[in-house]
Amino acid sequence: MRKHYIDNIRWISILLLFIYHTCMIWNNFGDEFYIWGGDNQLLSGFILFLYPVYMPLLFTIAGISSKLALKKRSYMEYTKERVLRLLVPFVGGVLLIVPVQTFYAEKFHNAYKGGYIQQYKLFFTKITDLSGYQGGLTPGHLWFIWYLFIISLIAIIIISLIKKSRFKIDVNKISLSKVIALFIIICFSIPILEIGGKSVGKFLMLFLLGYYVLSNDAVMDKIEENRYSLLIAFIIVNSIHMFLFICYKFDSGLLYNGFVSFAGWLGILAILGIGKHSMDFSNRLTNYFAISSFPIYIIHQTVLVMIAYYVMTMLTGLLIQFSCIAVGSFLVTMVIYEIIKRIPYIRILFGIKVRLKI
Repeated sequence: MRKHYIDNIRWISILLLFIYHTCMIWNNFGDEFYIWGGDNQLLSGFILFLYPVYMPLLFTIAGISSKLALKKRSYMEYTKERVLRLLVPFVGGVLLIVPVQTFYAEKFHNAYKGGYIQQYKLFFTKITDLSGYQGGLTPGHLWFIWYLFIISLIAIIIISLIKKSRFKIDVNKISLSKVIALFIIICFSIPILEIGGKSVGKFLMLFLLGYYVLSNDAVMDKIEENRYSLLIAFIIVNSIHMFLFICYKFDSGLLYNGFVSFAGWLGILAILGIGKHSMDFSNRLTNYFAISSFPIYIIHQTVLVMIAYYVMTMLTGLLIQFSCIAVGSFLVTMVIYEIIKRIPYIRILFGIKVRLKI
């Protein structure tokens, strides 16, 4: 039986990126983003509050979805689907979509005067920190798709080996306190293949916890019953994390990893519990965004950066700038999506798998 709340949490999280990445234009973390408007503590605080839970939630949901997918697919079918839905869009996106972001980053930060073709060559030859914020080679926001592809392949190997072995994972009777304590495993997996602050080990562990623990109905029933307690705990722990980060620059080390892992795990459990209780439904709107959220993710940031460049150079006033960028990028992204999904071969590059009657 399809768990509609998983789909709903996913597409809502993707749409929230329009606000999240617009806030990044005014972040005060030292990374000036592709387009930067200066420090703003309030908008930076919004990013900081979501940081422990945002991307970890998406990887956890991917693990839960994979458990459901493997009930009706073989390992080979699952792997082929990952190639078409993740690897192909990633390669296509890095070649065609991400360079547009660095083109505008070069223009904004480095006063680049050349044409796009010249900058396209620069994209593959200018190697910096791979963020692309100052131009140069970067996977951009598509790092998530690349990580998810690699993690899916590693996970399918681990899952198949466990299934073949005598080792059994039974979480039906696990207590909520033990589920919460699993954040310790997440914490100690962070140093494994950590690249630019993004840990393969951490996201793999979240994927597997989603697959083995949070896909279990008995576990989710306990989480649903305690959803508001988990939410309050998340707000308290994460508020302390924000206070320490802002006031004391608490941003590294084992203690910091443990604190952020704890806050993020509480947030994931709270969101899933609330989602299971209140969002397990479908209608035309939810079905539309459930299907479109992945291509929206691929398209959104490039559109946002393009619009931000012109808004920041032509308009003044934070409220006007923020509104134009967030709303404008959403509307333009949706128009582009509606066009792309009607082009048979191009839509494959955006992970669109539905067949449409044109």
